[in-house]
Amino acid sequence: MVHEVVLYSRKGCHLCEIVKESLAKLSRQAEFTWQEIDVDSSEALRRQFTDEVPVVFIHGKKAFKYRMDEQDFLRKLTRKDN
Repeated sequence: MVHEVVLYSRKGCHLCEIVKESLAKLSRQAEFTWQEIDVDSSEALRRQFTDEVPVVFIHGKKAFKYRMDEQDFLRKLTRKDN
């Protein structure tokens, strides 16, 4: 099973950059694919997330907002209910 991770972020977001660096590093340690979506790319996303970025979803479920603990991410990634 391929684990799917989505990061909702925006340009100029310092916390988003930190989470992106963590995901890039962790993707070399664990098997998952991730994509980044700019919340400013559509009005609907901008309304949904406003200033609440970064947000990380694992298998379509919100897992983290603002900050992401790497060990907690790995635990959530491999949980059976994902």
